[in-house]
Amino acid sequence: MDWGTDLWDQYDIIDKHTQSGLELVEKYVKFVKERTEIEQNYAKQLRNLTKKYNPKRGCKEEQECRFSNHQSFLDILNEMNDYAGQRELIAENMMMNICIELTKYLQELKMERKTHLSEAKKAQQSLESTYKQLDSSKKRFEREWREADKAAQYAEKTDQDINATKADVEKAKQQANMRTHIAEECKNDYAAQLQKYNKEQSQFYFSDMPLIFNKLQDMDERRVRKLAQGYVLFSDTERHVMPIIGKCLEGVNKAGTNVNERNDSIALIEQYKSGFERPGDLDFEDYSQGINRASSDSSLGTLGTPKGPLELLGKNRSKPFWLFSKKSKPTVTEDFGHLPPEQRRKRLQQKLDDIGKELQKEVDQSEALEKMKDVYEKNPQMGDPASLSPQINQTAQNMERLRLELSKYESWLTEAGRRGDSMLRRDTLPEDALSYRSHSNNNEPYSICVSPSSPDGTHSEEGTPDPSQAIYAEFDDDFEEEEELVAPIGQCTAMYNFPGASEGTITMQEGEVLSVVEEDKGDGWTRVRRANGNEGYIPTSYVSISLSK
Repeated sequence: MDWGTDLWDQYDIIDKHTQSGLELVEKYVKFVKERTEIEQNYAKQLRNLTKKYNPKRGCKEEQECRFSNHQSFLDILNEMNDYAGQRELIAENMMMNICIELTKYLQELKMERKTHLSEAKKAQQSLESTYKQLDSSKKRFEREWREADKAAQYAEKTDQDINATKADVEKAKQQANMRTHIAEECKNDYAAQLQKYNKEQSQFYFSDMPLIFNKLQDMDERRVRKLAQGYVLFSDTERHVMPIIGKCLEGVNKAGTNVNERNDSIALIEQYKSGFERPGDLDFEDYSQGINRASSDSSLGTLGTPKGPLELLGKNRSKPFWLFSKKSKPTVTEDFGHLPPEQRRKRLQQKLDDIGKELQKEVDQSEALEKMKDVYEKNPQMGDPASLSPQINQTAQNMERLRLELSKYESWLTEAGRRGDSMLRRDTLPEDALSYRSHSNNNEPYSICVSPSSPDGTHSEEGTPDPSQAIYAEFDDDFEEEEELVAPIGQCTAMYNFPGASEGTITMQEGEVLSVVEEDKGDGWTRVRRANGNEGYIPTSYVSISLSK
């Protein structure tokens, strides 16, 4: 079934139907455009929302991200930001694959429909013109035949009239013959026009118009097929990003499951534990015996202990320590002496780690410069070795400066009290950072290492020292003595898993039995040792300790 056969006489219906189809495509394109605007506005609002609740750099909220519940909230904000990006991708793909494509295709369909309808009108006009010619020849034939009939009747009447002369009779007969001849010519012309019209009419209704209608049918079916593809793309565009959206939602779910209230509590303890002892009892001051009023120093710590809690808080040592009193802001010092002991040790350790990383960078750069210098010496065409001397000297000076800072902060860390995991061990820096020789412009050896014969840290002009020696041998010697003398004082059983991610700590599995080497000194950490000799610190609250009597 096709339009050219079954709808040969429904030109107006076909015209309206194809126009209605094109209008539907336009309507769908507008619908998708409005949908993309909704998606874009939704994504924009989501991004503004995540930006609003994301902490600014250096603010208090960013510092609290070490807690799992705060970090999980940031993870949720990041996932929502990614989710907003997927909504923008949906809008972009819909605009590109549906709106732009259908709009372009719609213009092509409009031009094609206009062409087909123009062809139909031309065929209709041609048929109408032929019909007019037929009608004109028909009327002429009718008129001339009437005139020929009148002329024949007049000639017959004149021939029967006895009063008519022979000349009149001949004239009347000639007139009748002429009219009859003209009428015959008009008849033949009418017959020819009729045959031509019938042929064109047959061509119009059985060939031209069915072909045009079938072309319009094909165009309309292609329009419907293209529109159906647009309907499918409307769904597929969103379905294609569903896996990523699903991952975003999984990330939100994972952020919720990553919250660990126990670890948050431990993190708070590690961050703010001061390491001070609780105030003791106040001494009785008997004024009846004439004893001068004295401050109860025993309740506030030993006088010889530097930077006690009241000193750090700016309190008068003669007054009790009030837990909920408003604390004044201490003066920040380079050695972090303004901090409580526990926090001071952690900040010093962190500073040592940072200096160690900087020193390692300088060592790597120095090695690279030395290798480049050797290459230049072997291949002078590649460069002048002397041009590298300023950089080598600068690197050596930087290394010397960093080593001095390292020594300074190590001494402060030793003064702070704990040397277990906070003391910078030999394995925190590579041997290259502890033993390195640089050459100056005049190629004179300049050693910035500490040899075994110079424990005081002076420069040595002799050969390269043993690389196994540390930069500050006196600290290592003390530490080695400590390792040789320490013996287990008990055992402990792990109640929880501990990852041991930070330096100086040791991993621990639930139920594992370890030897206790050093008790908790009030900082919340206990030093333990495995059977294989590995030592490190673990949270005291994570284990059940049984000390030997």
